[in-house]
Amino acid sequence: MIVIPAIDLRAGRCVRLVQGDFGRERMYDEDPVRVARAWQQRGAPWLHVVDLDGAKEGCPTQLDLVARIVAAVPGIPVQLGGGLRTVEHLEAAFATGVARVVLGTAAVESPELLAQAVERYGGDRVVLGVDARRGRVAVRGWMEVTDVPADAVIRAARERGVQRVIYTDIERDGTLSAPNFDAVAAVARLGIAVIASGGVASREHLERLAGIPGVEAAIVGRALYDGSIELVVPADWRIDEHAGEGWG
Repeated sequence: MIVIPAIDLRAGRCVRLVQGDFGRERMYDEDPVRVARAWQQRGAPWLHVVDLDGAKEGCPTQLDLVARIVAAVPGIPVQLGGGLRTVEHLEAAFATGVARVVLGTAAVESPELLAQAVERYGGDRVVLGVDARRGRVAVRGWMEVTDVPADAVIRAARERGVQRVIYTDIERDGTLSAPNFDAVAAVARLGIAVIASGGVASREHLERLAGIPGVEAAIVGRALYDGSIELVVPADWRIDEHAGEGWG
């Protein structure tokens, strides 16, 4: 399993939210490009970038900044999520040079777009993003919790050719309270590769996630920025030898 640092963008800055609450924001750096370079210097294998403004507004709002991040870290693939809800949004996102895009709200509200994206770009480059609160999917920047079960969305995406899902437990995100290991394991049993997100606070948490069959990566934000977890050389970012295909 590999560890992926998160870079959340809001108004051009690198921030973190607690439980997806836009009113509980902490700013970590005014220059996300500088942050990306710092993770590169420490040996991060991938970067996970989220356009928080885009997720809230329903369209990407910081693609110029994303392009600068990609250009600043040659050799490190970037996956991008936040506000990607049309074919044109996907085209613009890939034009920045990102390796993968993440579809969350669109996968729930426009499943035909997910199918089109997989057909055009491939199931390896289109990642399903499932943000769940008590097993139900949240959309539109986590501001609206639907009645749609998370497992139903995941099964449908898998049938359309999506190869991996980023599963975020909203109640754990940004809290350092520990991941929802049971929920992550349940998702992995659905037969899709899992990128776990939310609640990671220690090396022990990473090791427990790595021990769940089907979990190939973990996205970590606050614990890295606050120093609860220190990963400073390339080997630190790989928790075991099973990172999954397509991660390098």
